[in-house]
Amino acid sequence: MEAASTWVLLLALLLLLLTLALPWTRARGPAPLPLLGNLLQLRPGALYSGFLQLSEKYGPVFTVHLGPWRRVVVLVGHEAVQEALGGQAEEFSGRGTLATLDQVFDGHGVFFANGERWKQLRKFTMLALRDLGMGKREGEELIQAEVQCLVEAFRETEGRPFDPSLLLAQATSNVICSLTFGLRFPYKDKEFQAIIQAAGDTLLGISSPWGQTYEMFSWLLRPLPGPHTQLLQHLGTLATFAAQQVQQHRGSLDSSGPARDVVDAFLLKMAQEEQKPNTEFNEKNLLMTVTYLLFAGTMTIGATVRYALLLLLKHPQVQKRVREELTRELGTGRAPSLGDRARLPYTDAVLHEAQRLLALVPMGMPHSLTKTTCFRGYILPQGTEIFPVLGSVLHDPKVFERPEEFNPHRFLDENGQFKKHEAFLPFSLGKRVCLGEGLARAELFLFFAAILQAFSLESPGPLSTLSLQPAVSGLFNIPPAFQLQVHP
Repeated sequence: MEAASTWVLLLALLLLLLTLALPWTRARGPAPLPLLGNLLQLRPGALYSGFLQLSEKYGPVFTVHLGPWRRVVVLVGHEAVQEALGGQAEEFSGRGTLATLDQVFDGHGVFFANGERWKQLRKFTMLALRDLGMGKREGEELIQAEVQCLVEAFRETEGRPFDPSLLLAQATSNVICSLTFGLRFPYKDKEFQAIIQAAGDTLLGISSPWGQTYEMFSWLLRPLPGPHTQLLQHLGTLATFAAQQVQQHRGSLDSSGPARDVVDAFLLKMAQEEQKPNTEFNEKNLLMTVTYLLFAGTMTIGATVRYALLLLLKHPQVQKRVREELTRELGTGRAPSLGDRARLPYTDAVLHEAQRLLALVPMGMPHSLTKTTCFRGYILPQGTEIFPVLGSVLHDPKVFERPEEFNPHRFLDENGQFKKHEAFLPFSLGKRVCLGEGLARAELFLFFAAILQAFSLESPGPLSTLSLQPAVSGLFNIPPAFQLQVHP
């Protein structure tokens, strides 16, 4: 009996020593309430600011509970995000949950897939876009052609006030529609306008306070009526359009010729692998990949250009200097090209500062761990969800002095040349970096420079009435609506 007691005591001592020697198994954070999780600290509609406030108490790495069961590790600030997504890229390369969209995508398509499915789809999609001109002269010419259509549409307003949101979204959507479906739509096309509206309503739905509530309590809200049913309808509009285009491509596909667009490339790959029993090149992955490309390519670039134009209305002296640089370097007769970027450091700096200040995806897209990982002294189990808070990187006061101010000079050196910042990560970093980053950067520069080369921008109302705060801040920061007047 005495020997048994001794063994129990030794075992307990050994477990205690192991516990003290091992890192903590979970990052510390506020204690969750039963059924509510951390609802008291994380109010729907203010998740981003809630994360920042919690980081002041718990540091740059902490745990929160979105609802009763969804445990998330939050990373705040440049150092923590860089260390995780850059330094341990493979471990942090899983895709986390987006409850508002998961019912439709269900782990399929290039954005929501994980594991081998994601690796195959991402590699294929990147190669397909590259073959179609992304990062090449053909891709630049495609964007420049759309830029001229947009400039002409702006010119047709003849100085009257207008909301630029729809036109900017249509122009950027036409670029991704050309690459994905081989289509370009007139701006007055009613079907096209309906697609843009559906994409915009989807963006609004997932970023709204209701969308953030749904992320916490989808298990409770999914079977009930509510705004999430409308969100599914908007997503359904995009998916139906994508399915129609896929069906039309099937009827006109040339199996011997080069792919005309992403849909063609995917269908040809499906034909190559139709004998493979577990191929990832199937109908569901095709539809979800092109639906995602349509949504992301429509809303993100247009919103960023719109915010950049708003900033120039609010800061006329910056607008004046951009236009002077464009006139001095390019004149008025030649459209801007990507090769001009090095000659336009101030214009480039203004565009980068606009992206930094907007922080389009402030909370970052959710990641998950592909295997059990030790990070900053914590052992995080495989499958742990990670929120890399990109807004806290772009507004990190350790990197950007007075980060809430609009200051293009952050991106200029003492000689007035463009200066890169390692904390400029609007497209994230690591294995899950935005696959369309190259295309997005090209579109942003070419659209922004061409608009400022062609027009001076004015506000029909007092500048004091223009707000720079997002109209909605959730998964995305959606810029406020405003009226614009353009003069040649």
